[in-house]
Amino acid sequence: MNTRKFGNSDMNITPIGFGAWAIGGPDWQFGWGEQNEGESIAAIHRALELGINWIDTAAAYGLGHSEEVVAKALDAWSGPRPYVFTKCGIIWDADRKIGFSLREQSIRRECEASLRRLRVETIDYYQIHWPASHWPSDIDETLEGWATMAKLKQEGKVRWIGVCNFNLEELQRSQEIAPVTALQPPYSLIRREIEAEVLPWCEKNGVGVIAYSPMASGLLTGAMTRERAAALPENDWRSRNPEFKEPKLTQNLALVERLAAVGKRHGVSPGEAAIAWALRNSVMTGAIVGARSAKQVEGVVGAAALKLTGAEIAEIEG
Repeated sequence: MNTRKFGNSDMNITPIGFGAWAIGGPDWQFGWGEQNEGESIAAIHRALELGINWIDTAAAYGLGHSEEVVAKALDAWSGPRPYVFTKCGIIWDADRKIGFSLREQSIRRECEASLRRLRVETIDYYQIHWPASHWPSDIDETLEGWATMAKLKQEGKVRWIGVCNFNLEELQRSQEIAPVTALQPPYSLIRREIEAEVLPWCEKNGVGVIAYSPMASGLLTGAMTRERAAALPENDWRSRNPEFKEPKLTQNLALVERLAAVGKRHGVSPGEAAIAWALRNSVMTGAIVGARSAKQVEGVVGAAALKLTGAEIAEIEG
């Protein structure tokens, strides 16, 4: 695969990265249902075999389990080592109850725990998972967290630092403390709010952008049907997502039909067309694509080479 320069870092990353959210398993608030660890490792290995050179995980995914699975997969991998991205800010207690903190000591504890789980001495790219405004708390906690991230970089615990889900003000205030390598926002055909202000700011300031959920958490893959959406188990967070329920579900499935029509002309799946749509903008450095099996990986890598025409983009958008 071709690579793109990643923000202000010395990393060049492939247009698609392996997303390790779903392989965290079902035993937490935002799990994706049951997941076989052997299939998770096979999925990571297949992604690397096909040229993907970065993995995006987080401490919160499976409450540490995703990072542990990534470490096992890389211990068993004999090829070039990929970059590993992870995140901090979401914490949990002994009862596995989710909480949040961007206070300095909390982030430092999280960083040490992620280093242990990933079995590395330095994290390639460390991200604040959510700003304090999401929980809610005030921006001062977000800025304390960002200042701590800058210290971790200076200390060599992490190589590069970035943020997820930040709005324009949070990006601007953080940039005043330390350079932001990249932003990780949700971005797909049904989540386009960053286009108005955030993407132009990132482009102007040389901040990379890696989209998460470009296939809308499986909704735009072509594999989701009304029947499957209705049958999602309780331990799959998507069963509580309004996009998987009426009246939005009908609109989203119509969008999938347009993706399928365009994808068919290129010999790719609707999901690959959805990823290519997210990557169409030059400010986008890459897209995080989750997979739970080697077969799923094989069904999405074609997006890296797909270039949609203006007419096809208009057709998809309807």
